[in-house]
Amino acid sequence: MSAQQPQAIYLEDYRPPAWLVTHTELNFELEEEQTLVRARLNIKANPEVSGKPEPLQLHGDEGMELLRLSIDNQVLEPQDYRREAGMLTINNVPDQFVLECVTRLLPHENTALEGLYKSDGMFCTQCEAEGFRRITFFPDRPDVMSIFRTTLTADKSQYPVLLSNGNPVASGDAEEGRHWVTWEDPWPKPAYLFALVAGDLALLEDSFTTCSGREVALRIYAEHKDLDKLEYAMTSLKNAMRWDEEVYGREYDLDIFMIVAVDFFNMGAMENKGLNIFNTSCVLAHPKTTTDGGFQRVEGVVAHEYFHNWSGNRVTCRDWFQLSLKEGFTVFRDAEFSADMNSRTVKRIEDVSLLRTAQFAEDAGPMAHPVRPESFIEISNFYTLTVYEKGAEVVRMLHSLLGPELFRKGSDLYFERHDGQAVTTDDFVAAMEAVSGRDLSQFRRWYSQAGTPRLNVTDRWDAGAGEYRLTVKQSCPPSPGQEHKQPYHLPLAYGLLDEAGRELRSGVLEVREEEETFVFSGLESRPVPSLLRAFSAPVKLEYDYSYEQLLMLLRHDTDGFNRWDAGQRVCVRLMQNLIRDWQNEQTLQLPATLVEAWKQLLQNETLDPAMLAQCLRLPSEALLAELADEVDVVAIHEVREFLRTSLAQALEQQWLAAYQRCDTREESYSPDAASIGRRSLKNLALGYLMATGAEPWLELARQQFEQSDNMTDQQAALALVAHSRHRESAAELLQQFYLQWQHESLVMNQWLAVQASDPTEGALERVQALSEHPVFDARNPNKLRSLVGAFCGQNPMHFHSEDGSGYAWLADWILRLDKQNPQVAARLLTPLTRWKRYDKVRSALMQKHLQRMMDTDDLSADVYEVVSKSLV
Repeated sequence: MSAQQPQAIYLEDYRPPAWLVTHTELNFELEEEQTLVRARLNIKANPEVSGKPEPLQLHGDEGMELLRLSIDNQVLEPQDYRREAGMLTINNVPDQFVLECVTRLLPHENTALEGLYKSDGMFCTQCEAEGFRRITFFPDRPDVMSIFRTTLTADKSQYPVLLSNGNPVASGDAEEGRHWVTWEDPWPKPAYLFALVAGDLALLEDSFTTCSGREVALRIYAEHKDLDKLEYAMTSLKNAMRWDEEVYGREYDLDIFMIVAVDFFNMGAMENKGLNIFNTSCVLAHPKTTTDGGFQRVEGVVAHEYFHNWSGNRVTCRDWFQLSLKEGFTVFRDAEFSADMNSRTVKRIEDVSLLRTAQFAEDAGPMAHPVRPESFIEISNFYTLTVYEKGAEVVRMLHSLLGPELFRKGSDLYFERHDGQAVTTDDFVAAMEAVSGRDLSQFRRWYSQAGTPRLNVTDRWDAGAGEYRLTVKQSCPPSPGQEHKQPYHLPLAYGLLDEAGRELRSGVLEVREEEETFVFSGLESRPVPSLLRAFSAPVKLEYDYSYEQLLMLLRHDTDGFNRWDAGQRVCVRLMQNLIRDWQNEQTLQLPATLVEAWKQLLQNETLDPAMLAQCLRLPSEALLAELADEVDVVAIHEVREFLRTSLAQALEQQWLAAYQRCDTREESYSPDAASIGRRSLKNLALGYLMATGAEPWLELARQQFEQSDNMTDQQAALALVAHSRHRESAAELLQQFYLQWQHESLVMNQWLAVQASDPTEGALERVQALSEHPVFDARNPNKLRSLVGAFCGQNPMHFHSEDGSGYAWLADWILRLDKQNPQVAARLLTPLTRWKRYDKVRSALMQKHLQRMMDTDDLSADVYEVVSKSLV
């Protein structure tokens, strides 16, 4: 590590900007070997900052070449300003002036994919969080909001499409076969929302009529070969626009809304005002090349970025510590949209599964932080599940505590109060307080305290008085920088059921104290509690359910989420017992009661197939690891495989019946919820049939692979065969799949991920070979996530090999990528940060490679922050 270590930035040090930029004019001369950027900034002293004006400080990346700088047409000489540590400082400036700046960029050399760069011959930008400072000198902070006018000039034959924020206001031809377009965005925005795209792109056009009768042009751009993959994104966009009007009263505010699909992109998508730039994986969708999960991702991400038009753009963050102000609120909004479009219960199960594995693990790791962090070294490291998904859960709790009507009034007031402003999470909560008349001071702890709270619930039944008592104790374990936590204010949704499963009471308890008791009177028999319905708070619930109670809830609970959760608890408890048996070298046995319970579920044809598939899916190895005091990767894998194989063999005919019942090969593909549910159950059943090891089911999987007209079924069959003991068939199908789809980049990502997550022997050798395969491109974040990310995150048996070879391979990749794309490098590093959860041999090896990275000279701030915190 170099002697000068990156320094932390603290929330408590926030100060309003000394200077504001009222108008920004940008002129881009886009050429193959360089880009010249001419910026004209109208700057004035911030009237809300008292005292003598401070020197003007502008952010600017050190790799950007400064060609010319002037104030009010007076050219500045090098001695008139100081440039150091990514900052340009000019002393003795007037209270109001025009700054003109010319910079030279090399987009074709920009492998970090921040600022202006090239993706497969297309110019594009990514400015969130701090990419704009790679384009020109600017006070690059979200509370400096400016009106932008942008002119792009480029070769007309190579770049016929020139796009930026807002509405097009002028265009024309220039000399030497070039042309230009000027865009103007009438709404003030921070620099992180700036965007441009220039390329030879295909276009899908449509329109939307807003609730006030305005016609909005809708345009989605992609490479010409991908034009046939844009219809679903367009449908999703129109659905999202209508939903936002109906549910939140938010109408779109420009004449045009655009989306561009980009293959080289660090994130999923970006909500730049009027010009959303998307990772191709989040916008392209076609039945033959996209799985059901891919269709649902497109629908959710398109909605998410559109919803940002208000919750993020019109009202934005004051500073980056407030990131969840826009992201948590918008994730909640897109989750509700997806729930309304599809199955609400299945959507909730999917979201909570992610929380319980990845986000809870984040809360328990070295990078644990509150939803509103107190400090950071590199803001890119805080685009986390805590800020996004846990932040959404905080908003969901407000919705539960206030109810839908008051929550809507609160959001209306929030947008009314702060339109055109950069604000804080406190401002959001204050709007909810204002409409409800409630004091939410204690609730704000969800934003300031890190970690996952635990609810320990006990009960007592007084038969003579007909009185049932629930005692709730809450606690939260220590996290970095926060040893002691104060009690949270949270909603605990519940139901009380009798032994036959009839619901006696239901409602929401508001938990505020470290310990409190809730009393229910007038009951004739001891009820069975259904607790934390719909996962009403992001907590770990501890209640001593009996095996019989859980099975009753699995069969009868009226809350779909808790039905699923009861089944998961049964399996987790059983698997934890089996893990202990395996560790003690005892014979593993499958309880007959579990077989009978699953048999009844499988034979119940009235159940929703999507819900049934969720209930019959075993808890993941990641969840079992998260629940363990010390992760035994081998025991977890072996026990899960034993249970999966045993259930497969015991219920072989029932799995076959479920497969046949849901076989959709005679139907044309549709991404509607019912069809997705049938395919989900069918492919789950095929997975259990394959787990028996019987040859007929291998043939069934091969038939599905060869006869399917959609990627969902073909990819499912491929993965099942590829991960089986039938190695010859696995190699054959993988080669067929490659030959069929080698020209489809997103499909090849699936091909890489299937092999990277293959738990059979030789996994590391396979991914090492694949990293040299022509289809793999280490400059492309999607390829890196599909190969390196999938192996390290989805193949625990081999990543955590006791010889440490998986750790060494990942560390080598991190050090290589740190010079190329630090943002991606830091995100891939996560599996090594959790070394404290493993046995002494594995933890020592993980520490060794973390220290190897720490000892490397010129480590980026992104990787340095994660490594240094992990080694504490």
